[in-house]
Amino acid sequence: MIYDVAIIGAGSMGMAAGYYLAKNGKTVALIDSNNPPHSNGSHHGETRIIRHAYGEGDSYVPLALRSQELWYELEQASNRKLFHQTGVLNIGSKESTFLQNVMQSVEKYKLSAEILTAQEINKRWPGYHLPDSLIGCFETNLRVLMSEEAIIAYRDLAIKHGANLYTNSQVQHLIVTNDLTTIELADPHIEAKQLIITAGKGTNQILSLLGYELPLQPVRKTFSWFEAKEEIYHSHTFPAWSYDNANEIYYGFPSIDGAGIKIGRHDGGYPVQTKETLKAFGTYPEDEQDVTQFIHQYMSADLKHKQGKVCTYTNTPDGNFIIDRIPNYQNVITACGFSGHGFKFSSGVGELLSQMVIHGKSSLDIGYFSLDRF
Repeated sequence: MIYDVAIIGAGSMGMAAGYYLAKNGKTVALIDSNNPPHSNGSHHGETRIIRHAYGEGDSYVPLALRSQELWYELEQASNRKLFHQTGVLNIGSKESTFLQNVMQSVEKYKLSAEILTAQEINKRWPGYHLPDSLIGCFETNLRVLMSEEAIIAYRDLAIKHGANLYTNSQVQHLIVTNDLTTIELADPHIEAKQLIITAGKGTNQILSLLGYELPLQPVRKTFSWFEAKEEIYHSHTFPAWSYDNANEIYYGFPSIDGAGIKIGRHDGGYPVQTKETLKAFGTYPEDEQDVTQFIHQYMSADLKHKQGKVCTYTNTPDGNFIIDRIPNYQNVITACGFSGHGFKFSSGVGELLSQMVIHGKSSLDIGYFSLDRF
């Protein structure tokens, strides 16, 4: 059998693309070196923040809005609970470029949000203890997305629509011609007319089989949970949030289903090699110290650290995504370099990838994700 499309990397972006392609009648082979969802990539950790007013730049907003529509459709189609209504609070100093971009997005796209002083934030959510130098932009209608549940939903629906899933399968060799791609696994070999590579930190490992390399740097990251006073920090009463003071960036979640507050530091981290096993949480003192210090400085309650986990960001030099065809291989598309803020877009990216395969182009302008910028 020759598939219409093979997808190497069946995590968030790949699984979504597989679903949209299969739903549109394409024969699809989904290939993953693990068994998604799993803890060896960037999609685990239970939750992700949905943001529309985008601190990384308002060019992302149309994709964020389209992704939100697709997430709602996925929730209905899968009959799974994928969201918790919390609202999202973006916190920062007045000098923060991130927060300035957030407010610019609100104004440009007329998003539902309100600007709050630190005193107003502390009064509305007593769990905060913010200094007067900070302000916030609260997106009232946004939600927390359950990341692993979303991948399970896409996986089940992709298979329902006829996609074949090859798990725990390592790509041994790759042969690409103008008409056909041959992917050699330990067993079997897979042939497809077009190829999508969404392999996260393993993207360059796959591309090396074609003699190609992208400017990607995998980075070891950590996140933690803290015990929480449910009457203050429960998801019914406390928002998801991001924090950027122009020097350091954090993000956090309210307590969902009694799990406690989740918090991580977005900037920093340790570069790793593609095949390198991530060092366990606690290997470095700052794994726990950074988030604990943030809790002590900006939260009103003295919260005890419960547990921490490690994950991987795959960063580009400018922190923006790569979604493009590989030069000299026009039947090979890659989506990678999501730099720690991509999961919320994976529904939209999956749709864009399916459109690039089916129609040769995407419905949204993705020129700012082009390889031409490097």
